Amino acid sequence: MDKVVKGGSIGSILLRSQIITESELEAALAEQRASGSRIGEALIKLGVVTQEDIDWALSNQLNIPYVRLKKENIGSMAVERVPAEVARRYNLIPLFLTGDELSIAIADPLNSEAVRVVESLTGCQITVSVALIREIREMQDLFYGKEKAAATFGFTSGFFPPRVLDAANADLSGARLLDYLLLSIIQKKLASLSLQPMGDTVQIVGRTGGIAREMGRLETTHYPELLLRIRKLARINGSNGPSVRGVLAFLFKGKKVRYHVSLLRGQGGDYVTFRLHIAATFPASVADLGLSAEKGRLFRELAAVETGMLLFSQRDADERCRFIDLYLDERATTGKTVLVLGDSVGKGSKKFPRIPVQHGNRAELGALIMASLDHDPDIIVIEDATDSQAFIAAGKAAMRGKLVLAGISFGGVTATFKNLLCYWHEGYFIPTFVRGVISFKGLLTLCPHCKESYLPTPEERTALRIAVPAATSYRASGCPACDHTGYAGRKYLTGLIPFDPPMLDAFETARDSAEILDYLKGRGYRGVREEGLDLLNDGEISPEEFAASIIY
Repeated sequence: MDKVVKGGSIGSILLRSQIITESELEAALAEQRASGSRIGEALIKLGVVTQEDIDWALSNQLNIPYVRLKKENIGSMAVERVPAEVARRYNLIPLFLTGDELSIAIADPLNSEAVRVVESLTGCQITVSVALIREIREMQDLFYGKEKAAATFGFTSGFFPPRVLDAANADLSGARLLDYLLLSIIQKKLASLSLQPMGDTVQIVGRTGGIAREMGRLETTHYPELLLRIRKLARINGSNGPSVRGVLAFLFKGKKVRYHVSLLRGQGGDYVTFRLHIAATFPASVADLGLSAEKGRLFRELAAVETGMLLFSQRDADERCRFIDLYLDERATTGKTVLVLGDSVGKGSKKFPRIPVQHGNRAELGALIMASLDHDPDIIVIEDATDSQAFIAAGKAAMRGKLVLAGISFGGVTATFKNLLCYWHEGYFIPTFVRGVISFKGLLTLCPHCKESYLPTPEERTALRIAVPAATSYRASGCPACDHTGYAGRKYLTGLIPFDPPMLDAFETARDSAEILDYLKGRGYRGVREEGLDLLNDGEISPEEFAASIIY
């Protein structure tokens, strides 16, 4: 069993603690392989453990203490240091006070804002434990007194009818409000819906037709609890990092509709965006990309380079990392030492040594790239070298005869060359070591069963920055065939620009990115924008998708 369960994983922790048996874990692993779920989800689905067991195991995995709350274990001096309003806002309860060290129990141990607020209020050093929100609420009522029931959840809107407002505000758990928001995405055909913390309020914004409109506002009093509900439903309650993603299921007309949920850690709470989740299989190989004969030749040419720097330009980190993995799977690596710097790249069919990177530490990544040279790797893979310090270090590694595969989040050929020219003119790197730029983009294609032509609004035409004939503009309303999303799936487009001698000359003499684009057009270059425009004119994608995915 140790061979199939990683040490420190939730399954391993539960097994070692005798909460589950080996046979139960094997059954959960089989369910995980069949459904693609996480091991914790599989164990709960099989009825082997409860969510409390998973919370406990998660605290062990993160090396954060897990406590069961009892009256006698809580010190009144600690409680006096933290106001009831703060404790309830962040779902925490003080435990005990020792000198200038205050211990608290909290439902979300990754809520750094809560820790900062308590530190500022008390002047104490804070230590964190994990506890169940149910027990935290019980202790809050016991030590602070019963909270006066709020007359409303704090949701106001001119977008929803009064009966919806009354129902949403009457449910202080936030479940009704969340249901109505998710339902509005389907009924109003929204491209996305966001919860945006704005200090003392949370703005709710819907986006459609390239235009963002406010749909309502929410007081911050109950926002932490709503966020906790969203995180649990999307199975990302224990996920760390400034940005996390998940999938949330919603029952609509007897059928599950799935939403893609993205969260950014922000001041005042998470910034949350919901989109209808489009089930699409990422290409398993370069052959699945459907490249033209010319692009296939260019890709093989770039897959054969031995030294220098290859830049993978894509704003979406997940797609960028996956495409780098496709490249690694395609190129020859036998007999070569490959070193991966990052957490999300290097997860293709081949396995390589991985060095974790601390997100947000600019100096560390640059130093890490230079330190990797001491181990004489043939290929260095950098998950994100967008920052100037990391980019400079990557260039130095390429100058020393290494092949450097560097992800950059500029997004789009224009933005990529604009930044590269800036680095070049400021002396940050020598372009002769660049072997090529690869851009990559997945576009949502319209459902053929419910798409229909329409006349774009003046706002949409302005947002597109191109002339859009009415006959080629399409959008989809959603139907059972596409799970009411309006989309059939994803189509992946690729831009490949080798830095051959003519391209290098054009780059070194260009005054701005427009001159480089003119040069590429003269050579017949067709990238993501050009192929995306073909899809728009053929009615395979909507104007909004073209604008959101390619222009912006």
